[in-house]
Amino acid sequence: MSTILIADDDGHIREVVRYALQKDGLKVVEAADGKQALERAREHRVDLAVLDILMPELDGIEVLRALRQRGPLPVVFLTSRAEEIDRVLGLELGADDYVVKPFSPRELVARVKAVLRRARPAPKESAAPEHLAWRALRLDLERHECRWDGREVQLTVTEFALLATLLRRPGKVFTRDELIDRAWGPGIAITDRTIDSHVRRIRKKLADAGATEAIETVYAVGYRLKDDNG
Repeated sequence: MSTILIADDDGHIREVVRYALQKDGLKVVEAADGKQALERAREHRVDLAVLDILMPELDGIEVLRALRQRGPLPVVFLTSRAEEIDRVLGLELGADDYVVKPFSPRELVARVKAVLRRARPAPKESAAPEHLAWRALRLDLERHECRWDGREVQLTVTEFALLATLLRRPGKVFTRDELIDRAWGPGIAITDRTIDSHVRRIRKKLADAGATEAIETVYAVGYRLKDDNG
């Protein structure tokens, strides 16, 4: 059973989220502010954190930075302003997803479960590769590691899922809807802006490691991994 940390200073929101997650079979621990969120994360083996951006003591972004220093914990942000999306997804450390208040508990549960699926290694199949490669880029699907020329590239679970999708078919143009289906699953409403923010972060991280021309934009269609044979 996965354990979810909910951090929000609004007790009613915590109650609604807790009920929805527990109803779906997930274990929940709660925090009323950022400082308490870090304490709960130390006390429990947390699989994913749902963080409000505006919290007392430490805000959600400060909590995210502290959590990521300990390891690649998946994070879903709660935000009351849609214009914060780029700020949330464009952070150096990056959130995996976000939900804008007011939100449907069912939608939040669906997004949490989608991120959890991406965070788990895929079940082994005899024909399924354990690694994906392109030039000096290597993705270890079992360890959830990304490296360029041996140098580790820190990706969120969402960024990893999107990059793995592109690496499986170099040269193929994936529409944003196709990327959403593969990274989040069908039936979840994700904006083009969200996909673009994630791809922008992947590009920057790869460029910082030395891979400057990996992902190409196909205007009005989507994205593809550059095909060296094309």
